[in-house]
Amino acid sequence: MIANHPETEQIRLENVLFALGNPLRLAIVRTLATEGEQACGALRRDVARSTMTHHWRVLRDSGVIWQRPQGRENLISLRRDDLNARFPGLLETLMEVMETRPEP
Repeated sequence: MIANHPETEQIRLENVLFALGNPLRLAIVRTLATEGEQACGALRRDVARSTMTHHWRVLRDSGVIWQRPQGRENLISLRRDDLNARFPGLLETLMEVMETRPEP
């Protein structure tokens, strides 16, 4: 497992909201919520690898995603259960709002 995954009880609302405050990170969460676990390469789009590494680190350190090594890539998944345990209804509400807005 990659370092810096906070324990469930360490996930803080202000960190989650900060992580979700960026349109690209929000789009990553939308993809993970609808399509499930993804390889990091599948989530890159037309963004530099170093930029994506930064965004994944923010999401990981805030407790929004899990990253785990798989061969030469990392697989990324949404920490849905942990987020629901800490902030019931937050993720579902966010997904409902995102359904009404176009993806960036």
